[in-house]
Amino acid sequence: MNPEDLKYTKDHEWVRSLGNGRVAVGITAFAQKQLGDVVFVELPSVNDRFEAGEPFGSVESVKAVTEVYMPLTGTITAVNPGLGDSPEDVNTDPYGDGWMIEITLAKGDETADLLTAPEYEDYVKAESAD
Repeated sequence: MNPEDLKYTKDHEWVRSLGNGRVAVGITAFAQKQLGDVVFVELPSVNDRFEAGEPFGSVESVKAVTEVYMPLTGTITAVNPGLGDSPEDVNTDPYGDGWMIEITLAKGDETADLLTAPEYEDYVKAESAD
């Protein structure tokens, strides 16, 4: 269910390496399913800098508004322009057209600290059991 080539956070974001110290970030299929139909996505501006764990934007669904957290420390190098007109891409294609931001990492490759797909799936199962 979760692509093996991605890394994951316990806040339900995914991270895809783009090479050269850059990554793409979005929310997982589990997160979008929990949110329900996404109607608006608020994203930061290019060149904004965030520390890992800081909120960088929010996702508004028919159920709630939820903050989205920076998985790694870095500077925003791109935001998904398509989400302004088609926020539902977060629901229909969370690992593709539903990507949110690209960042240049401030501290090299921190992705080793993130969860692998099997680790994330185990985390979701444990969290859902509570």
